Amino acid sequence: MNEAIPFRQFIVKIAARCNLACDYCYVYELRDQGWRNRPRLIAEETVVAVGRWLRAHAERAGLRTLDIVLHGGEPLLVGPDRLDAIAHELRAALAGVAEPRFTLQTNGVLLDERCAEVLLAHRIRVGISLDGDELAHDRHRRGPDGRGSHAGTVRGIALLRRPRYRPLYGGLLATIDLANDPVATYEELLAQAPPMIDLLLPHATWEYPPPGARPDATAHADWLIAVFDRWYGAPVRETRVRILEDLVDLTLGRSVHSETLGLSPAGSVVIETDGTFERQDALKAAYDGAAATGLDVFRHDPATVLAATAHTGPGGGTAEPSPTCRRCPVLRTCGGGLRAHRYHPANGFDNPSVYCADLRALIEHVGHRVRADVRALVGQGRRR
Repeated sequence: MNEAIPFRQFIVKIAARCNLACDYCYVYELRDQGWRNRPRLIAEETVVAVGRWLRAHAERAGLRTLDIVLHGGEPLLVGPDRLDAIAHELRAALAGVAEPRFTLQTNGVLLDERCAEVLLAHRIRVGISLDGDELAHDRHRRGPDGRGSHAGTVRGIALLRRPRYRPLYGGLLATIDLANDPVATYEELLAQAPPMIDLLLPHATWEYPPPGARPDATAHADWLIAVFDRWYGAPVRETRVRILEDLVDLTLGRSVHSETLGLSPAGSVVIETDGTFERQDALKAAYDGAAATGLDVFRHDPATVLAATAHTGPGGGTAEPSPTCRRCPVLRTCGGGLRAHRYHPANGFDNPSVYCADLRALIEHVGHRVRADVRALVGQGRRR
């Protein structure tokens, strides 16, 4: 058996609670409720154990860099002093072996100058969740008291856009809502001058279908196609849009490391606030315990964790695409879709994505436009 591909990205949960109560959140509002039994914040001894484990993994795999995503919940709930200590500890643990490349995903509401100075000191790039304008954003992203979070999020983005902190600005993450106009949403996000935009399909399964979706309909593809045409057809490239860039790359025969598209392994693993390892976070949308591995940083070495997560799929089922997917002409691009989106209680993950029709329509549209442009460029070259 071939050696498993080593992890290169680690989603480290430093907070297991959030200051918002977004109604579509896969951590708190969907099937898995494991957060209730985890420490609210990661303990100092757990950070030490994480650092020790990461060092052993880097040494074993010969890695010179590790991507570490500080995540939650809301990671800024740890406060700037604790955030500083966590980054210091992980950097020190890896010293002389590998360079940590830190990112942090936040709702932006708690981001202030004191926190930004810590982020700057550790070169931690920041992604912020923003779903569009105030109406679009506050439809779902509200606090426990029901008040919207748009104003606080935009305030956090404005801080990152200052010249001093601009190097920290990693981009924006938006969850697609069919109630929002796609082009208007894209342009609202674009107005925040992000270097990157992530557009996410709302987490759904065959048991709990996407909001507003109908069988064999392609409403989510239509939404993304409108954004693609606006983005791809712009006279200059205004920003990067991850899912669209990945589709273009896959159409051109390149590989991408994505949990959502393609057949290449994403190479990531989650470490919770109690030090336990979990498979991809999105599996929490499927059923309670779907992401669990039973392994942790205290008792299990890198070889054990890698073997356990590499050779079994989510929830212990197969990681391979379903038989239906293996017969599909767009499998190399689609990859079967995000594993969580394949789940059905009758047969686990052995299904196409609940977004199957959407993904195929989107892939075919992008492929048609990109291949037409390639043919045009080749034709121009021949005429010269």
